[in-house]
Amino acid sequence: MSQETNVSTQHIHSVSLAKRMIVGASIAAIVIVVFLVNAGGKPEWPRFWMVRPLIIVPLAGGLGGAFYHFMDRLRLMGGWKKLTANILSLIGFLILLWLGMVFGLDGTWWD
Repeated sequence: MSQETNVSTQHIHSVSLAKRMIVGASIAAIVIVVFLVNAGGKPEWPRFWMVRPLIIVPLAGGLGGAFYHFMDRLRLMGGWKKLTANILSLIGFLILLWLGMVFGLDGTWWD
């Protein structure tokens, strides 16, 4: 008697989590840098007030990239589920980006 083993490994993610988080963080960093370049500081704000948004917003963008990555399982089902996953991924990324900007700019522009 011989035993057969069917070992099938399904590779769900075509791109690694780290790469998608880096892409999300890069997009968020570009958005906040463009936003801060046009910003003028007020004298009552701390001296290095731009450091906080430059750290928090890319972190939120990285979380948005992770959310996009975890939606792959739904995206690979095809059809209307792929469209739904892409829309949810975009909405999730935008919400996380917005929250990162609010948390990052809290105390300066949003008191």
